[in-house]
Amino acid sequence: MTISASEALSRRAILQQPSPALAAGQRWFAVHTLPFAEQRAQANLDNQGFRTFMPKRHKTVRHARKLTTVEAAFFPRYLFVTLDLEQDRWRSVNGTYGVARLVMRGDLPQPVPRGVVEALLASTDDEGMLHLADKLRAGSPVRLLAGPFADQLAVLEHLDESGRTRLLIDILGRKVSISTGASNLFPLT
Repeated sequence: MTISASEALSRRAILQQPSPALAAGQRWFAVHTLPFAEQRAQANLDNQGFRTFMPKRHKTVRHARKLTTVEAAFFPRYLFVTLDLEQDRWRSVNGTYGVARLVMRGDLPQPVPRGVVEALLASTDDEGMLHLADKLRAGSPVRLLAGPFADQLAVLEHLDESGRTRLLIDILGRKVSISTGASNLFPLT
């Protein structure tokens, strides 16, 4: 039985709808993917009827002296899938193109602690982009996610209503004040 392209897109959109409630017996599990294959693994799991979730963020890529912002997985090489170990054929996840393996504990997949994926789902928009700006507080430590100082640690000095922030970042032993958008920050507390 073949599925038309529009049916496949419709089915994928339904499967990706973030629903806070899981069916009885279902839990979220982490899937370790092959390098740079998160989207391929997600599409193949969706095609098999599994419900998946991959939080995304904007990432700054440096190449040939140019900075480009691209969409990237928030957790590189990982995504989440709902499974009922008693009902689902969970071993087929390990054989899915783009998947390295389920995160295991002994002979069984290790479920993600309750509330973790649900909190991430609550902080994403319709495209799966993670927005953590609501959790930012002045004086708290943050990690920069985009821009020329991507992956650097800083302290949030000021946050205004328009989403602009002022940070203190340690550069060569000096505290330097920089500003960026709140969407470029990951709260560490």
